[in-house]
Order: sequence, then structure tokens, then C-alpha cells
Amino acid sequence: MSVATLAIATALLLLIPLVAMQFTSEVVWSASDFIVAGVLLFGTGLAYLLITKKDQRLIYRSASAVALGSALFLVWSNLAVGIIGSENNSINLLYFVVIAIGITGASTSRFQPLKLAFTLYAMAGSQLLITVIALLTGMQDLPGSSISEIVAVNGLFIMLFIISALLFGKAARDQKPDQANMSQNP
Repeated sequence: MSVATLAIATALLLLIPLVAMQFTSEVVWSASDFIVAGVLLFGTGLAYLLITKKDQRLIYRSASAVALGSALFLVWSNLAVGIIGSENNSINLLYFVVIAIGITGASTSRFQPLKLAFTLYAMAGSQLLITVIALLTGMQDLPGSSISEIVAVNGLFIMLFIISALLFGKAARDQKPDQANMSQNP
């Protein structure tokens, strides 16, 4: 896939809410909503293209897709409605720490599969820590948040990050020695 194809795919995806706005009052997006969505979609797609350019194996590409898709969904849902309470609840800012761990780990690992596996485990662990903090501080009492909702939503992301970590771990185990040396050199 080329960057041009990615840009066209992003534009086509953004047409969905634009068309929906013409037929229902349930979908109300501002210009800034379209800009943020476009940046998130295009940026995630571009990250996928750049990361998987280094390693074309299906297992590595799958692990990358799960990791990036999960991170996109985490940011999108957090910005749209918030994970705990509403999007205005300050505890939701902690979820950006999960994303920061992912970005830092990916960039410092130079996209080596074993190090990416550890990064995804760290993301899952930080997501678990946020869940525990939310429950211990009584966030389940906020409107729109219950214990089951907090556990289920966070559990979904934890599971997705662990699946990606396991896939990266398999990619590392299946890596040929010459691939491992290539991935360690710039």
C-alpha cells in the first residue's frame, strides 16, 4: 500500500460520518472532529506502513496491526466518550500514558519483535494499573461507569495488547539469525 492509497482510504472513511450527518441528527461532527479523526486514521496507517516495511512476515504484520489498531481504538474511544465516566474525567488522561509507553518502546526498540513484545506487555500492565487505580478510587460510582464496564473495557484492551505481545514474541522466536542481525543494525 502506498501513502497515496492510505490518504484515499482515510478520506473514504471520513465520508462515512459526513454522509451520516446528512441523514441523521445522531451524528454531529465538527471540523475539528474530522481533523482529529483524519490525523488518527492516517497516522496509524502510516505507522503501520513504516513499521512493517522493516519486516514483511505475516506474524510481524499481524502483531503490528493488532497493536496499532488497539492503540487507535483506545485513543478514539477515550477522546469520544471517555473510558471511565465521561471524556472530561481527568483519570482518562492516564490512558495517554499507555500510548506514550507504546511510542517510546517502539522507537527505542528499533522495532525488533522481542523488544516490541516487552513493550506491549508494559502497555497491558499499565492498562491494568489504571483499572486498579480507577476501582480503588471509586470511579465506578461515576455516571456511565460501573465495575463491570470498567473491568470489561479495560480488559478488552489488556487482552488485545497481550495478543499483540504474544504475536511479536512468536515473530522473535521465528526470526532467522540474519533477520535478527539486520533488525539490530540501522
